[in-house]
Amino acid sequence: MNLRDSTSTARRTPLPAAFPAALGDFVVRYGIILVGVTLYIAFSATTTGFGTWDNTVSILQIQAVAAIAALGMTLTAIVGDLDLSVGAVTGLSVTVAAEAMIHYELTGPSAIAICLLVGLLVGCVNATLIVFLNIPPLLATLGTMFTIQGLKRWLVDGQTLTTGMKLGDGTVVKGRFTDDFTAIDGDKLFGIPYSVYLFLVIALLLWVFLQRTRHGRVFYAVGGNEEAARLAGTRVKRYKFAAYAISGVLAATAGIILASRLRQGDVTAGDSSLLDAVAMTLVGYAVLGAKKPNALGTFVGAVFIGLILQGLTMRGLPYYTQDLIKGLVLIFALLMSFSLRRGRRRRAAAATPGSDSRVGADPEVPTIAPAIAERTHG
Repeated sequence: MNLRDSTSTARRTPLPAAFPAALGDFVVRYGIILVGVTLYIAFSATTTGFGTWDNTVSILQIQAVAAIAALGMTLTAIVGDLDLSVGAVTGLSVTVAAEAMIHYELTGPSAIAICLLVGLLVGCVNATLIVFLNIPPLLATLGTMFTIQGLKRWLVDGQTLTTGMKLGDGTVVKGRFTDDFTAIDGDKLFGIPYSVYLFLVIALLLWVFLQRTRHGRVFYAVGGNEEAARLAGTRVKRYKFAAYAISGVLAATAGIILASRLRQGDVTAGDSSLLDAVAMTLVGYAVLGAKKPNALGTFVGAVFIGLILQGLTMRGLPYYTQDLIKGLVLIFALLMSFSLRRGRRRRAAAATPGSDSRVGADPEVPTIAPAIAERTHG
């Protein structure tokens, strides 16, 4: 056998193993998107009105509240863990907005400012508990969640606050949600509600910040290896504090949109936002094979869950089965993000002599060195 024959044989040998590996890589990277596109086409073909522009806008409008809260959760997931208080903050923002305008008869801009300040305050409390008092993030935000849920009910004596209702002390509230406030989710520009524009702008800004700026890359560096980031001179506590503060503000923003939609201080508002935000954030791990929290993935996760629920609802899906559907979608996304990817790494390690075949070794996880170097020397 000459050199040419041996070279040709070497090239032909890996092909049978290469095709399954390439197929697995394709499924991991594009599975969520392909399933979403397939479902959109199927629903459009079988359900009257699903494929229309108005229905597409409706999906974005419905998902805007939980998706904005999920974008804040995404930021905290990058540096530490999931912020379990986002749903409670969203509900608290609804209550605060109702108190401000219905009870105290303040203007819409004043109510917005108060809601954002309350969200920032809760975010700072979370950050203090986690960053300075060293309480584990899940436990700290879980405690904050229960505290806020009790607080928002205490503020209104457990009642839904509406115009003209009588309070416990006999006072009749005469205020109402102002027109400029209800316009946030009620009015449209070029056929698209302002709340959808707000959702798209926040998602775009967060994506640009995380992917295209030095500080965004440092957020990933902090979450990737906190000790290495600290040794490289990064102010780790400052970045973690900022992540939870921003998460609180975004959750409050979600509550402002929800309050504009409900036009009353519903004490149960925001209760479902937490599970929705968790699902959107974790589905984002599987988008384009990221296997990490990211703004684009969270946005795609929101749209993916939204089109499934909207399509099934238009086909007669009972409302009480929605959590079941969300759970199945989440399990599917986690399989795409972790199980299939891990199997692919095992096959790649077995096919490469001398490679590290440990499950935890992932050659595709980017090093944090470039971000740290740019942060300290840039």
